[in-house]
Amino acid sequence: MFLDRDGVINKRRVGDYIKTWDQFEFLPGVLEAIKIFSGIFGRIVVVSNQQGIGKNLMSEKSLNEIHNKMTGIINAKGGRIDKIYYSPFLEKDGSFLRKPNVGMALKARKDFPEIRMKQSIMAGDSVSDMVFGHRSNMTTVFISQDVDAIRNGHKVIDFSYPDLITFAKEL
Repeated sequence: MFLDRDGVINKRRVGDYIKTWDQFEFLPGVLEAIKIFSGIFGRIVVVSNQQGIGKNLMSEKSLNEIHNKMTGIINAKGGRIDKIYYSPFLEKDGSFLRKPNVGMALKARKDFPEIRMKQSIMAGDSVSDMVFGHRSNMTTVFISQDVDAIRNGHKVIDFSYPDLITFAKEL
């Protein structure tokens, strides 16, 4: 199971970045959803573009602190995240590690050889996430209530749910 972070696990800051733990807010039902996923999926990884680092708006240390606190709470609520992959690169850099490119998926498969992309799911809230999942041969799950975005991304979206908990309860 592959999860995007901003807009899927936590509330997205439109036009800004989550730069400190104080700005991080779990979306409703996410902790329960990840607990459900933890009982179903062998591996759960987060894949997240974090160009706020590339723009020098935040440090990797701050990002790691956010991720450590996030996973600590997820663990305390009975869920788990096996690993978090992030791309600090700017969109204009065209990095292989930045979604929609597949670098983070390949890193996950290298770290966890049991991952089978065709049996994996990518849950995200952007068409870029869906392209990443599609290019990686995963089933894609679009987490959004934006009907226009669903229509625009229909070629790379396999399933759509309004939020992560609705999806988890469907499994």
